[in-house]
This record gives sequence, C-alpha cells and structure tokens, in this order.
Amino acid sequence: MRGILRAAGYVPYRRLQRSAIREVMGSGGGKGTRAVASFDEDTTTMAVEACRLLPPTGSPDALWFSTAEPAYLDKTNATAVHTALRLDEAVTAIDMGGAIRSGIGALKSALESTGTILVVSSDMRTGLPASADEAQGGDAAAAMLVGNGDVVAEYLGGASATKEFLERWRTPGDKRSKTWEDRFGEAMYAPLAEHAWNAALKAADVTDVDVLCVAGMHARSVGRVAKRLGVARTVDLSATVGDPGTAHAALLLANALEEARADETIALVSLADGADVLVFRSTKRSMPKRTVRQQIEQAADVPYARFLSWRGMITPEPPNRPEPARVSAPAAERGSDHKFGFDDRADTLGTLVTFTVDRLAYSPSPPIVFAIVDFDDGGRVPLELTDVDPESLEVGDKVEMTFRKLSTADGIHNYFWKAKPLR
Repeated sequence: MRGILRAAGYVPYRRLQRSAIREVMGSGGGKGTRAVASFDEDTTTMAVEACRLLPPTGSPDALWFSTAEPAYLDKTNATAVHTALRLDEAVTAIDMGGAIRSGIGALKSALESTGTILVVSSDMRTGLPASADEAQGGDAAAAMLVGNGDVVAEYLGGASATKEFLERWRTPGDKRSKTWEDRFGEAMYAPLAEHAWNAALKAADVTDVDVLCVAGMHARSVGRVAKRLGVARTVDLSATVGDPGTAHAALLLANALEEARADETIALVSLADGADVLVFRSTKRSMPKRTVRQQIEQAADVPYARFLSWRGMITPEPPNRPEPARVSAPAAERGSDHKFGFDDRADTLGTLVTFTVDRLAYSPSPPIVFAIVDFDDGGRVPLELTDVDPESLEVGDKVEMTFRKLSTADGIHNYFWKAKPLR
C-alpha cells in the first residue's frame, strides 16, 4: 500500500490582523488573519520546522524541497534542511522549485514513484501594501513522508490538466507577483479543474468524496471550484492562515488528515498553471507532534508596521551598531554538526535560568532577548530567544529549540538554533 506515511504542517507564531492594513493604508485588508513568518524565518527554516513536527520515523531515501521563494538561487536549499534533520549523506536532497505548482507536483511525483521520499514544501507570500496578495497570502510549510507500508492515507489515484496561460507571474528579483484580471483566471481554471477532477475520480475508482481540499492563489477560482464540486466537508484555512502558495495544498492535506476518520475519501485539488487532483483514503488519524489547528490557536499578533519592515517594504532606522560579518564557509562546514544539528540536542527541552533584553545590539527587529538555558538532559547554553514577548517571560519558563537565521550578510544566511517559549 503506497501513500502518506507521516504528515505535518508548520504555521508560524505571528499573525497579521487584516483589519490593521486598512487602518494604516485606508484600503485593502479584510476580515480574519494571515500567518506571518518572523524576521528570522525563511522558507528553509520553516521547512525544517515542518519536518521536525513529523512523528519519529526512519530515514527517507530522498528529500525533495519545493518553494517559489527560495533563500538561495544556484545553491541547493534542500541541503540545509537535510543537514538540520541529521540525515545520512546517502540521502539525496534536491530542490524542486521556482513555481507554485512545484509543491503539488513534487507530491504527485513521489506518490507515483518508488522508495521513501520526504516531500517538503514551504512559501512566504507578500505583495505591495494594501494589495490583495498581501492580505490573502500566508506563510507556512508542510512535510509529507511518502512510501509503502503503514500509511495514514492510501493514494488511490490522481490526474492533471495543463494549459499555458498568463494568470500570475513574477520575474526574478521582484518582491511581488503580478496578476491578470480575475475573470480571465476563473474562465481558465474552472474547465481545467473539471477535467482533472473527472479523470482523477476515474483513476481512483471512486464516485463519492467525503473531504475536499482546494488550494490555489486565485481565490475566486478556488471558491467557484469548491462550490461546483459539491462536497459537503471542505478544508479552508483562508480566514486564519491565508494562502501559503507552494505549501498550500500540502498544508490543507495535513490538516485534513489530522481531523479525518478512518476510511474517508479525501480529494486534494490544486489550481496553479493548470489543475492537479489527488485522491486518498484515510486509514487512521494523522498524529504529528503539533497539529495545524493547535498552531493556529497558539498565535500572537504582529503590528502592521513591523510586518512591512520584516518584508523589506519599509526600512526603519537600525541600531547604531556594526552589522554582522558574513559567515566563513570553511568554519561553517567544520562546525556543521553543531551549527545545523545542534549536536543532536534540538529536540531537548530546556528551562530559562536568566535572561536579558538588549536594545543596543544590532538586530533587524530589536530588541534581542538573550538567555541562559538549562537543558533537561544536562548542560547550560547561552541562546537567543525568538517568538517571544519580553514582558511575559519569567525565570523557570520552559523553552524548546527552533531552527532560525541569526543574520544575513553578503547574501549568506547564518542559520543556527534559537530557543522559543514552549506553548
């Protein structure tokens, strides 16, 4: 039986209230919230966090990483994920990115392939201030371990429909995507979705679907397709997380598998430069270390001005301190076990012994909270804290590790581990 062995989604801690956009800009925004990656997160760090939420399992044969917002070009981003997860050198790690459709494409390819493949998708979506993309987008990641054996969801079959048309595009170097008029996209996606849907149900040999997930950046088409397919139960995270682009389909599927009952038919529809439909039969409920729903509920708001700063849309005056120097490649390689794997202690909890709030040290988002942490299995380490409100901290609080960026200089990201409050 081939299908999904393990599944998990990662949703960042911060949320932007869409109403805050209109309060500042006078237009845009809307109801609900969108997930926001912190200033020290990118698609690579979120990919690592999604994988760390998977239940313990053996090593995969390959790691496939998809994103439309890579931290690096030329350099393979999947290798950082590979090393942070402490995978063996024999495990292939490759990027399958550049377009939103790469997320569902990698998952479909893994399901129709052989061997055990860790499929990871991650994305950070933004747009110009007060734009629809800014409000409706979202940041998230998802990890799916695909293979044969004791699956949580058996893959029954799927189908695709592809056509070249210009609905959404972004050239290298641009901060935001551009889109054609909404009615054109809707006219293109609706028949493609119908063709792929009919072919997928035929391939899966099913007539009734219990749970429907529809992913896509074209919100109007997503709503129309979901309505036309007529499935009573749909998974929709648009009001809380937003649309995380490349990771949207896998995140919806992860959420569906966490809440599904055994023997339910789940259909995943993705609209991106065509339509892809994957059909599954759930065998049991997926049990990641932290569910998507739990992460949605455990959140804190970020002010709109800080969100704009994190996305590079405004540049506030930085602290009057030297910026960090770039990381040495030879030094980073020599210390990779500690830098990326944290000496196999990344899953160990710790306790705050003491902490200080530093408003003078350089940071893209001051202040910095430094702490001394005692690990439960022994050892005391100085660490930077993240996803934290200094006013709420107390000595004795429990913390967990998270993979983040310490800094970026000369285009080189200095990845390392930070601590965050255990929630």
